[in-house]
Amino acid sequence: MPIIHVLLTALFIAAAFAAPAEAQQVTFMTGPQGGVWVPLGGALKGMWEKAIPGLQVTAIPGAGIANVRGVDEDKAHIGFGNTITTVDGIEGRPPYPKKVTKVCQLANLYPQYFQVVVLAGAKVNTVADLKGKPIVVQPKGNTAELVTQHILQVHGLSYSQVKASFQASYTDAVDMLKDGHAQAFTLGTTVPASSVMDLASARDIKLIGIDDKILADMKKINPGYSKNTIPANTYPKQEKPLDVIGYATHIVVSCELPEQMVYTMVKTMAANVTDMAAVNKAIAGLTPKMMAEDVGVPFHTGAAKYYKEAKAM
Repeated sequence: MPIIHVLLTALFIAAAFAAPAEAQQVTFMTGPQGGVWVPLGGALKGMWEKAIPGLQVTAIPGAGIANVRGVDEDKAHIGFGNTITTVDGIEGRPPYPKKVTKVCQLANLYPQYFQVVVLAGAKVNTVADLKGKPIVVQPKGNTAELVTQHILQVHGLSYSQVKASFQASYTDAVDMLKDGHAQAFTLGTTVPASSVMDLASARDIKLIGIDDKILADMKKINPGYSKNTIPANTYPKQEKPLDVIGYATHIVVSCELPEQMVYTMVKTMAANVTDMAAVNKAIAGLTPKMMAEDVGVPFHTGAAKYYKEAKAM
């Protein structure tokens, strides 16, 4: 037999018996258009697919509460969440219809800032001044929408006493303020928020902060609320530091994902903090110990395996 035939036959046999990497398709729920979760989700998708042969990640828009429900209801495998509302799901508290049981902790990422942004000429100095004003809020399923309900509540208000418009996109919300169809906008994200900077480039704005009494009243509703401070000059004409309601962004996964896959996902994140911080600078300085902080959500066995190996738990 000619040598070329021998070589071709050998290659055919090798190809026939080679074990190709099994395709693993997962869905990753990120966030609303115009928010930081969308580009960060894209960065994570790229690094995970590179690190795990055969992995295919489909990233789709989402929101904090909706993502946790999506993972619990087998509509997604991975999702960004906010610690305060994820714990609500674990405990079976509203707005969840029942306890979530299939959601496990992957990693904590960075602090979130609940921001109440108003047009400078709207004559709004406190949340109570929003009574009768047109405001833009995210739809139900978003953590910031729930926080908006709570902060209105502690000021003696409800949606029936403001003119609320619900917009899934930060970009659409900002356009409403630019056009004068709304005078305030609430969102929960990092600082400076690109959407708020976009608004500030077109209109004079100011942010409404909290004091210790408001924080105490908010903590009565959800003990997970904390105080975060937006540094002075984060936004145009913001000359002083501003205290706001805070919580944290984390990533949850289906408890049913393979242990080795989740282990590699966490290990890859810990090795690529600089790349994540290039998308969201709030992630700069993230360590395995910070990623492994207990926020009241059970850890996936694969995540716990890595954190123990890294001596972070």
